[in-house]
Amino acid sequence: MPNATDIRKGTVLVVDDDLWVCTDFHHITPGNKRGHVQAKIKSLKSGQTVQRRFSATERVEFAFLDKRPCEYLYQDGKHFVFMDGETYEQYHLSDDQVGEQMGFIIPNSTIQVTFYDGTAIAVDLPASIGLKVTHTEPGVKGDTVSNVFKPATLETGLEIKVPNHIKVGDVVKVGTANKEFIGRVSSG
Repeated sequence: MPNATDIRKGTVLVVDDDLWVCTDFHHITPGNKRGHVQAKIKSLKSGQTVQRRFSATERVEFAFLDKRPCEYLYQDGKHFVFMDGETYEQYHLSDDQVGEQMGFIIPNSTIQVTFYDGTAIAVDLPASIGLKVTHTEPGVKGDTVSNVFKPATLETGLEIKVPNHIKVGDVVKVGTANKEFIGRVSSG
């Protein structure tokens, strides 16, 4: 098993029989004491985030994850249904597991699903996704200041701020980490 000093951002750990992903970490080595790793970890089951301190020599268990492309089919109550394109097996992920990320996923699109011991536990989004604007107010002529933004609703229901020149039908690139407009992919 690896030491705590091997923990990096994005590493999935098994702590107390639960899966936790490291969202931030710091190696701290005080001058006269033993070093340790201060990690901010998020539960993949509940979404809870906690601070955890690991001794530098403490052994930690990394989770070995499998990622497979799956098609997002539909929402069934508080669950989202994905299907493996090769085996046609369906997997249900709860709103707690993937709720925030579903604002980026269009039905019938293919997305990477993360598995642990054969069980679907999360979706793995790319850094950015192109989505079509379904509603936004028209830009005001003469409002040409470069930092003027207006609200827009995308085809998944996600609401973001876009520049004044974006109109309904445009496809925009959105950052999945911060839900911010990156650029226009095509004009509608």
